[in-house]
Amino acid sequence: MEFKFCPLTKNYALAILAWQYPAPYDVYNFKENNLQADLPYLLEPQHAFFAILNQQGELEGYCSFGSDGRVPGGDYSEPALDIGMGIKPDLIGQGNGKHYAMAVARYGIQRYQATQLRVTIAGFNQRAQRVWQSLEFQTVELFYKTGSREKFIVMVRCNTMSKPFS
Repeated sequence: MEFKFCPLTKNYALAILAWQYPAPYDVYNFKENNLQADLPYLLEPQHAFFAILNQQGELEGYCSFGSDGRVPGGDYSEPALDIGMGIKPDLIGQGNGKHYAMAVARYGIQRYQATQLRVTIAGFNQRAQRVWQSLEFQTVELFYKTGSREKFIVMVRCNTMSKPFS
């Protein structure tokens, strides 16, 4: 599977804001009443959101690089490129997560010359944990989100320039 990446446009952002995931993944749904804040956030260049497009140019997901991929309460003192990612709801659970994650990781390495990548994943999201583990990411931290009982896992992959993805 090959994907194209481009900065998030308003049309792509509006499509993503309308996505609705089934439980328990509904925690990733954007809130309807927060559109006025979420749309500018997704389009702000400093948050580094990109559309993931298939070869036909259709939106299949999005990713972000940098602070958006961090969760309050985690230890982000070590330098690494933080990755956030979301896939269109009707495309999840089909066994293609590794392809999306690998493409996003490769794009991040290429664009930002990253030598270390980091993802923060909700503790309940075992599918995402398995995907990143399959790409040789290692768990380095378990923590609870600040002011919450939500558990998160931080995973890291080092030496990205010398260790290609398989």
